[in-house]
Amino acid sequence: MANMSSISINKRADDQFKKLTRIEDGHNGPTEYEVRADALSTKIARLKALRLARDAAILAAPPPAPVKKKAGKTKKRPAVASAVSLSDWRKSRQAKS
Repeated sequence: MANMSSISINKRADDQFKKLTRIEDGHNGPTEYEVRADALSTKIARLKALRLARDAAILAAPPPAPVKKKAGKTKKRPAVASAVSLSDWRKSRQAKS
């Protein structure tokens, strides 16, 4: 597998060869789509470099320290009366009436 530098060297050499052959054929410069393609590839390379730099900075940074909870008073819930079954509750209501 070829590395990125050899690929870019080959691409530059191909581009220079194409420019020379175009000059010999009478063409003055690159066509509009070639200019757009070059601009796009430049933009992609710039964004890739920025992304790689950001990822490297994130990996190099130490992880944030965990936040410790403050020790405070715990709220106590009021005592809940024991659950009464529905039939017991109805009996107590009827006895009161």
